[in-house]
Amino acid sequence: MLDRYAIKLIKAPVNGIGLLLDKTPFTANQITVTGFGIGLLTLPALICQQYWLALCFIILNRIFDGLDGALARRRGITDCGGFLDIALDFLFYSLVPFGFILADPTQNAVAGAFLIFAFVGTGSSFLAFAIMAGKRNIDNPVYQHKSLFYLGGLTEGTETIACFVLFCLLPEHFALIAWIFGTLCWVTTATRIWAGYQTLKTPVG
Repeated sequence: MLDRYAIKLIKAPVNGIGLLLDKTPFTANQITVTGFGIGLLTLPALICQQYWLALCFIILNRIFDGLDGALARRRGITDCGGFLDIALDFLFYSLVPFGFILADPTQNAVAGAFLIFAFVGTGSSFLAFAIMAGKRNIDNPVYQHKSLFYLGGLTEGTETIACFVLFCLLPEHFALIAWIFGTLCWVTTATRIWAGYQTLKTPVG
């Protein structure tokens, strides 16, 4: 819901750093993988209940996620880069609640499992529609510079990262926040399935 506004806010600084990165030998895919590697460090930090350290890794992961796209837009967006980016993003999103589950299984296990279950709904509906939109050459005027169709919803990337920040700032309330956000994710999943079906049910041509 908020991604379109967040993108406008960070567009100028991210593109400026992308211009600097374009003068280096680094590739967008290398930045993607490096960001994911940093994101993986969130898991041991959470297990050890070092929540501020985990928050730092989460923020760094998201910064790298923005920078790989900025560089890719300068050098040319590729299908393999888009695939790598979205696959690693979804893995990272599930890693965070899993880390909180391992940090305190007694308090967090059920709520964390519910949130991961909800992420499967948002992720599968998102990717399934992107595949069909690609087959039909459906344009997305909101996210024109993405490698695949971005189907919006109530809980998008911006809301998810805000949720992760809350988890780290208020770890004692992880379960409550996870139940609330997971429920909102299911609202997103339901609206995506309905909207996607309505869009695709008309035969091509």
